Amino acid sequence: MQFIDLKAQYERIKQKIDDRINTVLQHHRYVMGPEIDELEKKLADYVGTAFCISCSSGTDALLMPLMAWGIGPGDAVFTTPFTFIATAEVIRLVGATPVFVDIDPHTFNIDPEALYDKIKSVIAEKRLTPGAVIPVDLFGLPADYQKIGPVTEEFNLPLLEDAAQGFGGTIGGRRAGSFGTAAATSFFPAKPLGCYGDGGAVFTDDPQLHSKIVSIRVHGEGSDRYSNDRIGLNARMDSIQAAILLEKMEIFPDELERRQKIADSYKQHLQGKVITPDCPDNFNSSWAQYSILFENTQKREINRNNLARHGVPAAIYYPLALHLQKAFEDLQYGQGDFPVAEDISSRILSLPMHPYLKESDLVKICALID
Repeated sequence: MQFIDLKAQYERIKQKIDDRINTVLQHHRYVMGPEIDELEKKLADYVGTAFCISCSSGTDALLMPLMAWGIGPGDAVFTTPFTFIATAEVIRLVGATPVFVDIDPHTFNIDPEALYDKIKSVIAEKRLTPGAVIPVDLFGLPADYQKIGPVTEEFNLPLLEDAAQGFGGTIGGRRAGSFGTAAATSFFPAKPLGCYGDGGAVFTDDPQLHSKIVSIRVHGEGSDRYSNDRIGLNARMDSIQAAILLEKMEIFPDELERRQKIADSYKQHLQGKVITPDCPDNFNSSWAQYSILFENTQKREINRNNLARHGVPAAIYYPLALHLQKAFEDLQYGQGDFPVAEDISSRILSLPMHPYLKESDLVKICALID
């Protein structure tokens, strides 16, 4: 049994993928080939934004807007401690300070009320200047932008949506990637829409931001490749990855429907056994992960070991919240600073989730959980 079955997906569209790759091999434009423009247009149309800038990874997709906004030393960037390190890593890479905010115990996303309080606190302390907010669409569920948006507007802060896991999710029919000043997503192979390597994209409606990020993506390029207007990155997407994503986009809506059916089936079979994921009214998740909560760490480990003995892979996202990681020890956070994130870390377990998970395998998984 696979945690994520990429082989089954490939077999479904093998010929089309192979043909797309062969086209790139024939035209030899391996970097910034015609597939890039085609993909960016399709992604922007899908999300509903004016612009999409493809790039080399989800991390670079988060990094480039911060660079374009001039976020740096002395700036506070507010984000969640319950996410992959890339979200906070990019804040340090531009020299700014991550300021963590606890999460909602039901959605696992950043708590809008706690965010408001934290921004007020930083302003009162006068040690850092609020610079930006990076909510995360964790496990496929968009953060509560209906409440986060007014907060960032009140304090006039750019909002960078981390949609690395949320691509395909919606709030009231509006797609993840369209919230805030800019959004970043990842096309790492395990994501709901993934390529066969690293890849990412930035979405925005702001033409000036679009222009800056296009420049940053290629070494701060100006009017030509040897004219450099700013310090930038080598953050281009390979043409082959764009070609693969173009074919995967064709089946993406169907795969999202399959993921939803699997999530519904999990909920039905696990009812009364564990706490299943909460999807608020008007929200739709892309179900990047299906994560359940046990009553305590011991119960989780007993079940994880039992699943492993029966050949069922399971994963813990995330075993140690970011504020407790060695990489951020200079921020001097400690145990108990973000009690909700710490509690969820101690009880969470993610089960196999992909569009090709068989119902018989799902029933087996659920029967093993006690």
